[in-house]
Order: sequence, then C-alpha cells, then structure tokens
Amino acid sequence: MPRWILHLDLDQFIAAVELLRRPELRGLPVVVGGDGDPAKRGVVATASYEARAYGVQSGLPLRTAARRCPDAVFLPVDRQAYEAASERVMAAVRAAAAGQPGAVVEVAGWDEAFLAVETGDPEAVARRIAERVRAETGLAATIGIGENKLQAKLAAGFGKPAGIFRLTSQNWFEIMGGRPTEALWGVGAKTARRLAALGIGTVAELAAADPEYLAARLGPATGPWLVLTARGIGSTRVTSEPYQPRSRGREVTYQENLRDWDEVTSEVIRLASLAAADAAAEGRPARAVVVKVRYAPFDTVTHSRRLEAPTTDPAAISRAALDALARFTSRRPVRLLGVRTELSS
Repeated sequence: MPRWILHLDLDQFIAAVELLRRPELRGLPVVVGGDGDPAKRGVVATASYEARAYGVQSGLPLRTAARRCPDAVFLPVDRQAYEAASERVMAAVRAAAAGQPGAVVEVAGWDEAFLAVETGDPEAVARRIAERVRAETGLAATIGIGENKLQAKLAAGFGKPAGIFRLTSQNWFEIMGGRPTEALWGVGAKTARRLAALGIGTVAELAAADPEYLAARLGPATGPWLVLTARGIGSTRVTSEPYQPRSRGREVTYQENLRDWDEVTSEVIRLASLAAADAAAEGRPARAVVVKVRYAPFDTVTHSRRLEAPTTDPAAISRAALDALARFTSRRPVRLLGVRTELSS
C-alpha cells in the first residue's frame, strides 16, 4: 500500500484548552498572553478565531490587541495546562494509529504531530485520528495529507478548521503555484523580499528558477533548497524518537523600559545563566547563543554568537551572550530582552 504522511495540527490549541476550562467563553473573542492583563506589557500567545477576526494574532502586543478588540476576554498563560493537554492528545493519536500498517508518530510540538501510515485511504485514517482526539480530549484537529512532510504541513493550513485536506505532487502547482513564496513552509518575510528583488514572487516562479543562480545569491545550501521546496519536494522521514526542542531560552518583558545599558548588560548575564541551567538540565550542550532585544516601542533585533565548542558552562554562555550584545549598535530604551541557546542534538 502507498505510504502517506499526515500532519495533525490542533485548532487554536491554547485558546481551545482555555475554552474547555471556561465553556462560558465559547463564541467570545478570547486572547491568551502574559499574565492576562492588557494594561501591562506582554504579547499574545494565541487568540480564538473570534478574536482573530479583529486582527489579533500571536506576537501582537497585548495593548494593541485590546485596542483592536475592546470586548476581548484576556487570560494568562498557563504552560502546565497546555503541556498536560498536549500529552493527552498525543496519547490519543498514538492509540488511534496503533495497528495501522507502517504507523509512526512524531511529536513536533505541543499542538502538532506528523504520522507516517501505509494505507489506500489516508482520509479514513485521518478521520479516525481526529475523532479519537476529539472524543478523548475535547479538542479539534485539522489533518493535512501529503507525500512528504512539506505537503502535509501546508495541507493542514488549507483544511482549517477541523478539516482534512490532501496536497500532493499531482495538485501542488494548481494549489500552490500562484501563491507568494512566503506561503511555503520555512520561507519568511525576509527571504521572500530577497527573492522578490531577484524577480521571483510566486511559488511557480521559484520552482522554475535555476538552483545554481540562487545558490550564488542566497547561499549554496539555501538556494537549491528553496527551489526544491517550491517544487513540493520535502523530507519523508518520520521518527518516533522523543521530541527535542532545538533551543531553550529565557526572555522578559519589562513593565518599564530599561534605559541604562549597564542594566541591560546585567540582565543579559542573568538570562544567559538561566538559559545555561536549562541546557544543563536537559543534558544537551549549547552550540550557539542568540540575544534578542526589543526596543521601545516594538522594534525587535537579534544577534547570535557561535560557541567555540558545545557547552553548558554558564560562564562561557554568558560570554557569548555579551559578545552578541556588543553587536547591538543602538542604545535606545529596551522593553524586552531574551537569551536563547541553540542546542546540540
């Protein structure tokens, strides 16, 4: 039987978990972020579909969300509740997939997973999984179907909410060809702008581009990868190995801007020490350190520093963080600081 890749994506996951605990809020615009007080600084973790209709989305400042949707209900982030809900979902997915020929489940985060299955009817398998997840957790899931992870991931976006969608090499260009390059998984706004400057604006145009031409302009690995991605070619590897985050980080949004850069330096050292402790607790040394600075009012810049050798040593990680901080030329007031370690596998 043919082998298919399925991508399960829980709908408005964090908001949905909150609605299970507070069913009286169903149908209302709900925003989850920070400590739930839009008068304080913080960003949106997620928003219900009703709130998204007002332009409220992840990463938006809470105060901006409150202006866009004055009637929204704001709730604080409860990480433990989301982790517990995620564990129940993944247990339901594994149970639903058990017995399916060639079934492998790869957890890709709190609210998503990839599955490899051998079947002549992947839609039937997808329906069975989604129904089991809803029955056991009360949460709705969208499932994308493809011949590889790229196709399945994008297919889930077309199936939302709570639907099933198949995207394959047969219908790839019909569905994706005319879309902007930023519609591709892994292609961000910055890369899309660089492609646009080369006269490449759509997925079809990128698919037709010369890989060597892009390699010379965007990098020997990035250029050819972009062309393959635009052609719908992606990884088919699905593993049941435990999910390991690629990075660990700490960040703080300050209710009052930091204006003294000596204080900024002290905070970066403190956050780097916490990030180092997280890496050590996980038993995975850091190979690079990334420092994020969000200036007032909301301009974000990042700089990174690669470590000489993978390590969990707080002193070495702090030195790397300070080296990265030194690359920030502006000394404007700071509203948020973050330090993230890129972890070894």
